[in-house]
Amino acid sequence: MFSKKNRFKVFIVICVSILLLLNGNKAFARLQLANNNSPQTVRVEQLISQQNFADVEINTVTVKDNIYMLKGEGGNIGVISAKDGALIIDSQYAELSTKIEQAVNNINQQQITYLINTHYHLDHTGGNGNMATLGVKIIAHDNVPKQMSIPHSYPVLGMEIPAQGQEALPVITFSNSMNLEFNDNQVYAFHVPNAHTDGDVVIQVKDKNVIHTGDIYFQGMYPFIDTEVGGSVSGMISAIDEILPLCNPETLIIPGHGNVSNCQELGEFQEMLKVVNQKVEDGIAKGMSLEDLITANILADLDAKWGQGFLNSEKFITIAYQGINK
Repeated sequence: MFSKKNRFKVFIVICVSILLLLNGNKAFARLQLANNNSPQTVRVEQLISQQNFADVEINTVTVKDNIYMLKGEGGNIGVISAKDGALIIDSQYAELSTKIEQAVNNINQQQITYLINTHYHLDHTGGNGNMATLGVKIIAHDNVPKQMSIPHSYPVLGMEIPAQGQEALPVITFSNSMNLEFNDNQVYAFHVPNAHTDGDVVIQVKDKNVIHTGDIYFQGMYPFIDTEVGGSVSGMISAIDEILPLCNPETLIIPGHGNVSNCQELGEFQEMLKVVNQKVEDGIAKGMSLEDLITANILADLDAKWGQGFLNSEKFITIAYQGINK
């Protein structure tokens, strides 16, 4: 049996794997779990076989006027309702597509016209294929279909996932920015390089003063950062530097995870990232290894506020350390 400490580690890894990497019946991943110093490979589908998507509810939150947020299982979905249909931001998981479609239909009985992916992770793109069959045009940064088309490994979580199918890939891509006049709504999407991933985009609904940050912002918690494709804490800090000038006291923010937020809270999140990055850099400058940083519990003063999400401080120290080293 696992010790109490190892059971906690297994629990954290399973929770993160379910949240970030589940992609319906196509989901495949492996967890490397330490058991008496011997690696043990466990398939995620064995661990999540009891995950019942029938019990997942899609909750609709009114953000402002015709802008909504859908909370279910995975990344927050943004919805822009207009006279000719709806534009959605991210698609969560394949098993939830019918519920998501119904939730959007309850807002706007016209069809979903566009889907913008904020990045490639499966909890934001898992429903892409189902949306494509509805005739939805999928838009993303140039790097998103590239990353979706190849398998990925996440050493900090001990998991591997396969490539996604052609049917799920965005059909419209851009390199720097895109303006979309969606009925009377001015939608501006722009790339923030090498932040959470290498293909992050932020979406601003200019006329409504609403911003969807994707996973550049995890409201109230330590964020997962994909260092294997160039992400880093410093990259996230720089990305937020591009978002904050768009803000005023009335700006509303849909984060990748968490609740509807504002620019003050986004700024507090950035300050936490700066503190973490500095702590890790200082430790490295003193010759501390990753194990030394974890043992020293360098984020102890931050855990009460930021360590209550699905990543504990040990995992986040590891992510910060890897981002600096890469």
